[in-house]
Amino acid sequence: MALDLLTGNGHDIAGLRSKSWNEFSAPGAPEMDFIFTVCDDAANEVCPIWPGKPITAHWGLPDPAAVAGGEEPRRLAFSDTYRALRTRIQAFMFSRN
Repeated sequence: MALDLLTGNGHDIAGLRSKSWNEFSAPGAPEMDFIFTVCDDAANEVCPIWPGKPITAHWGLPDPAAVAGGEEPRRLAFSDTYRALRTRIQAFMFSRN
């Protein structure tokens, strides 16, 4: 559903995949300036130590894949999550300029 939503909103998903945070701590990994965690449970978990000491923030959002009630409520949850993230990202980008 996430990939369908991204494609439907005009995002190129070619080559995209889920990644473990371990990839970003490996030698040669790109240095991060900002890290945003989004999982609702992540605020209660111990966060990894990121190389380069980037600024971190938690944007807790419910997991849309965990919504019960069938396909339609889950699609709505994915859309709500997409809109929330898009709004936050746009506000963050605007504040950086």
